[in-house]
Amino acid sequence: MLGKLFKYEWRSISKLLLPIHGFVLLFALLSRFYFTISGGTDALLNTDSTIIGTLTMLLIFDAVESKKISLEDKVPVSEFAASMGGSQVFLETGEKQQVQTLIKCVVISSANDAVVALAEHVCGSEEAFVSRMNKKARELGMKHTTFQNACGLDAKGHVTSAYDIALMTRELAQRYPEVFKYTKIWMDTIIHKTKKGEKEFGLSNTNKLIRQYHGCTGMKTGSTGKAGFCLSATATRNKIHMIAVVMGCESSKARIKDARILLDYGFSNCQRIHSETTRKEIGRIPVQKGQRSEVSCQEKVTADLIDIKTQKGKIVKKIKIDSVKAPVKKGQKIGEIQYSKGNIMIHKEKILAQETINKADFLTQIKKISTQYFLILSHFL
Repeated sequence: MLGKLFKYEWRSISKLLLPIHGFVLLFALLSRFYFTISGGTDALLNTDSTIIGTLTMLLIFDAVESKKISLEDKVPVSEFAASMGGSQVFLETGEKQQVQTLIKCVVISSANDAVVALAEHVCGSEEAFVSRMNKKARELGMKHTTFQNACGLDAKGHVTSAYDIALMTRELAQRYPEVFKYTKIWMDTIIHKTKKGEKEFGLSNTNKLIRQYHGCTGMKTGSTGKAGFCLSATATRNKIHMIAVVMGCESSKARIKDARILLDYGFSNCQRIHSETTRKEIGRIPVQKGQRSEVSCQEKVTADLIDIKTQKGKIVKKIKIDSVKAPVKKGQKIGEIQYSKGNIMIHKEKILAQETINKADFLTQIKKISTQYFLILSHFL
């Protein structure tokens, strides 16, 4: 039954999602595809889950990139953070752990105490961090998501959807691929350092696909009483990147099974296409009011596209040259290669100037005009 629904839904929604480029298309496509066959978007909107730790990680890496915090920072655990229920690594009040250690705890073990400790370190309080989460969700176009806490624990008004989970997962994977260093860890340990001494604590990844699915790069699991068992799974094969989101499963085994089916279907129905456009094919690129009348571009413009086998039609390439006026700087965009399927744009690649062309001075422009005038005049004589 699931397979028949796949076949129907893939065909019906692939047209809708084609505007999203490259591997982004696959991320959004698979996740939207899944919760469509799970009973429709609305069926999953009133769902809470610790799977939202993906967005927590996105904000943490944002803070690291902006140098607000560093991976080596030692984070003191507050009494509030230590009191978190659900999945945890049993951090104690006053204990200090590095940011990178707490990231491991969140990614591998879905540790709520580690999430809150990080939230407080970045924003001063969980409340302030949740406000930032909601702001980020709006920026990413997550229309069906509202956060009430940083952990994803069941709470009134704390809602999300499979599509929105895919959006945050895509953003994290694209902007901070270093996250996979953590998500692919199968087992690890941390050291609790408290007044009582040091104690080792084992971490075991709850995403079993890491060991069971070829090409799996990990990402985030989650489960609560209302949400059921959830998973945002990432995988890569032949340079094709996929995200499959499952929510509301009855068991941990069920979420793994459903994610596998999604990923299998995606990889079997998508193909990677490599395209090259040469300088000769692009042709002449005129420059207005420049010391030279033309500008050269790169030798080749390459693109890696993802095509859906079940869709009719071919990918069409179009070369579009901008109206270029001097001065032109090396590396400046002077056009683009557009790829479309049907009436939908699926990808763009920039054409860049390979040289700098300064603006022509007054005398140079007069000479150019004079030359053009005499050329035209000689044509009629």
